[in-house]
Order: sequence, then structure tokens, then C-alpha cells
Amino acid sequence: MQISNLKSIKKEERVRVAATVIWEDCDQPRKDIYIETEEPFAEDISCNPHAFLVGCLIPAMHFGEKRIVLDAAICPGLKEGLETVMSLIKEWSGGHLHPLSIEAKTSSSVKYVKKQKRAGLFLSGGIDSLAALRANKLTYPEIHPGTIKDCLFVHGFDIGGVVQRGMKYHVFERAKTAMSRVVEDANVNLIPIYTNIRHLCDERKLWLEKFFGAVLASVAHAFASRLELVYIASSYDIPNLVPCGSHPMLDPEYSSFDMRIKHRDLSLSRLDKLRIVAGWDVALNNIRVCLANVQDRMNCGKCEKCVRTMLGLLAIGALDKTEAFVENDVSPDLLSGFSITIRHRESFYRELLEPLKAQGHDDLVHVIKSKLSAKTVS
Repeated sequence: MQISNLKSIKKEERVRVAATVIWEDCDQPRKDIYIETEEPFAEDISCNPHAFLVGCLIPAMHFGEKRIVLDAAICPGLKEGLETVMSLIKEWSGGHLHPLSIEAKTSSSVKYVKKQKRAGLFLSGGIDSLAALRANKLTYPEIHPGTIKDCLFVHGFDIGGVVQRGMKYHVFERAKTAMSRVVEDANVNLIPIYTNIRHLCDERKLWLEKFFGAVLASVAHAFASRLELVYIASSYDIPNLVPCGSHPMLDPEYSSFDMRIKHRDLSLSRLDKLRIVAGWDVALNNIRVCLANVQDRMNCGKCEKCVRTMLGLLAIGALDKTEAFVENDVSPDLLSGFSITIRHRESFYRELLEPLKAQGHDDLVHVIKSKLSAKTVS
């Protein structure tokens, strides 16, 4: 793979940094990839080669490229980290994905050494990132460099990330409005970002199990002139860690000496996070977990992510206190439309059993136990 033609482009009310990807060992088409933001943050995005190297690494391995050639100097610390990433991905893939050679000069200096120290967080509106924002604000004094000052909200991820589903900018605008309420209450900035890096490989299994943390990290590097530290909220807690596109053994390895990536809140279970969000009214009323992107509703109330979140809120007595879901209760029938054991979700449901029972929802406990038992038997 060759990554070339790095450039910055100002287009109407957005600023874009872009690069051209040319594949060498597979039949994938040449592609222009980009990261862009809106005019108020035009001075904060830079054409950082680290962004494109990190974003391209996993797809290059997936399609069997033997090398990545980049005509730009990179941080030796980042290169070391990517060697670790490739070794881990090889292990997770059972040896099917192989490390490749990174051919780029190494830089002898830190490019953004004089920048202001600021911390950011990727905010999606889901429970993980809302809890991360709240926990940070409750822990760090406002003058501490670790306190979150900026939230990065990305189009091209769950919204606009799958080519066949379309770009859905109207859905992104609706979600951006909801997240604007959250960040205003938290006294942080919301930075809208648009990228097509996910489109390098639109294979769902690769995205979820190996790739999505790299795309977040690539976006972080594009803002290395503004941010020194960017948090990625954990998907799983320590007892339930599994191979995942964002993982405590992956995310920090995407760091350079200009940009530190931190995978946070590993000590918190999903139920812990729900309790944190439930204690913050603005976040509780603007939860966005649904991938269905239905009309006139932030959350469809029927998909697995919606029902799982509703069950958690029900378990802690908070479902009837949020405007994020129309429903105030969960019926056993809602659990019949999907599996609760795909993609390592069992732990999320197991921790709900006792609190649901304590709330008197024995019917839901019975259904969840039956579904978990069916997986064990099979």
C-alpha cells in the first residue's frame, strides 16, 4: 500500500485533510480518504501523516498488503506501537492476518511540542462515552490537563459508516443536536468530524473486532495540534475483556509523542456506567444507542442495543425517567427478536439478572436465563 498526496483542502464551511491510498498486493481500487471538520475548528485540524498511517494499517493487513509506504516522517514511538498492534492482530486472527513492513522515515522531534495541553473524548451518545464524560468531570478539576475540554463527534462511524446504508447526514444532525445539549451542560466543546476511512474495508466483523479503535485514533491524530490526550471509552470491563476493535491492549499503542490515546473506565461494568448516566439528567434524556436511525426517534426501542439499554435502565429504576426512549417498560416479547449471545454480549445480560429480580421482573429474568442457557447448550 502506498499512502501519498497528503493535503489540506478548504471547501465551503469545512476543512479537509486527505490522502490517496494505492493498493499494491490486492485488487482493491485506489481511494481518496479524508478527515474533515467544520469552520470553527479549521485551525485545529492538520494533515498529520500519523492519522492516515493509523487509519490504513488494519485494512492493509486484512487485504494482504506486504508493506505501507508513506513519504513523510513519523514518530518512532508510533511505529513501535504499530508493531505491537500488528502482533496482537495476528494473534487474534489465528495467524490469518500478517504484520507488514512500515516504510517511512522516523522523525527526530515532536512536531506539536508547544501546543496547549488539552484532553478530548470521543462522544457517540452511547452509555460508554456518556459515562466517561461524566466520570471525568466529577474526578478532574477544571484546571487539570486531564479534564475533558473537547468532545469529538464522528460521522462515518455508526452514522454514515456503512456504504450501502447511505451517508444519512440528517441523522447525524439530529444526533449532533442531542449531543450539543450534553456538552453544553458539561462545559465542553463539541467538534463535528466527518471521515470515510471506515470505507477502506466495509466488512462488519473486521470493523467490530479489530478496526474501529484505529479509526478513532486516526481522527485523534488529525487534531494533534489542539489535543494532547484523547480518551476512548471502554466497551468491556476488566473481567469480561475479549478481542475488540477498541481494547486496552490496542488503543494506547496508537499513541505518538504528540498524541496520547487512553482507553478509560475499565473498572466500570455496564451497569456501573448506567448508574452514572442516570445520575446526570441531560445525559439520561439524550442517550443515543440505536443503529437503526429511525425517523422521528433517537432510539427505535426494538433493536438489541435499545432493549439492552432499556433493560439496564429498568434494572436501576430509571427507564421511566428518561425521554430518550418512548417506552417505560420492557416486555419479554421484546427479547424474542434477536440473540443476546452474539459478539460477547452475555456479560451485559448476566449482570442484569439480580437487579431485575430485585425490581420484581421475574418474567424478564426467566427469558434472559433461557437465552443464556441456550447458548451454553449449543
